[in-house]
Amino acid sequence: MGHGLMPALVKEAPGPGLILTERPVPEPGPGQVRARVILAGICGTDGHIYAWDEWAAGRIRPPVVIGHEWMGVVDAVGPGVEDVRVGERISAEMHFYCGRCRPCRTGQPHLCTRLVIGGVDVDGAFASYVVVPAQNVWKLDPAIPDEVGAIMDPLGNAVHTALEFPLAGATVAVTGAGPIGLAAVAVARKAGATAIFVTEVSPERRRLAERMGADLVLDPSAGDPVERVLRETGGEGVDVLLEMSGHPAAMVQGLQMVRPGGSVAQLGLPSRPLTVDLGRLVVLKGLTVRGIHGRRIFTTWHQLSEMLRGGLDVRPIITHRFRLEEYGRAFEMLASGRCGKILLEVP
Repeated sequence: MGHGLMPALVKEAPGPGLILTERPVPEPGPGQVRARVILAGICGTDGHIYAWDEWAAGRIRPPVVIGHEWMGVVDAVGPGVEDVRVGERISAEMHFYCGRCRPCRTGQPHLCTRLVIGGVDVDGAFASYVVVPAQNVWKLDPAIPDEVGAIMDPLGNAVHTALEFPLAGATVAVTGAGPIGLAAVAVARKAGATAIFVTEVSPERRRLAERMGADLVLDPSAGDPVERVLRETGGEGVDVLLEMSGHPAAMVQGLQMVRPGGSVAQLGLPSRPLTVDLGRLVVLKGLTVRGIHGRRIFTTWHQLSEMLRGGLDVRPIITHRFRLEEYGRAFEMLASGRCGKILLEVP
């Protein structure tokens, strides 16, 4: 099928909402691959685009097909593509990197200065077909089921964050148990963390965090989680903080939970600048703080695939599946926070 129309979920114009419409089936150009999308995951980013918040209004240039977490089957390859074949099951790294800037040329393409994100800056995967650069394709191991293959992107965020600092024999705090935070709990457990403390306001997500292997799950709206974590760690604090929420209060609480000399992997993105007592919470405590963006290309993908092959089970994180045409219900569920990962079945 190299022509015709396909259903696609599109941000058609500035403002809240999306529309399910028909778009021409894209053709793969030189060095590109086209895949038939089977399953796609809804990301918090998609929620921002749906709601049309400040970030979305400043970044998104409608019209654009959104969606950047997906798996499918290759159905066409463009000129010059040699190592990807029609019929292969794939996911893809949707951060399209230039290969020429300094980060790209020094082994850090996830920090590409010309980064283009599929489903954000250019057409993405909430459609029957998606086109991606062949260099961004990730072939899925037969042992990885479709529903897990569809969420390699957020799982990769979790792996990148959790494995940034050594966790063997370490105590860990995870602030925010959305799907990526939940996956980070499972990865931290697999990586040898000895005690995992989680803070999360959603009761559904607190239950999921326990299921993924957290030792103690705290509701920060029901009491001071810092005091409890310090008590549980003999007054010292945790070795490593995985900050997954981007919520200003959670970020400060997280820093307060870390022992002097500890480490912080900061994945959560605050929606606006925030005031933090850097002197007291970071400098005088001698903390190492590292910002985490995307996935290390393709180091993280290899680590994640091996962990999945080795028994890492993330399927409990997936709590809902909707058909593409039920997208309204899916985004309502996302906004409620009463869910883990939501998948869309693409026709």
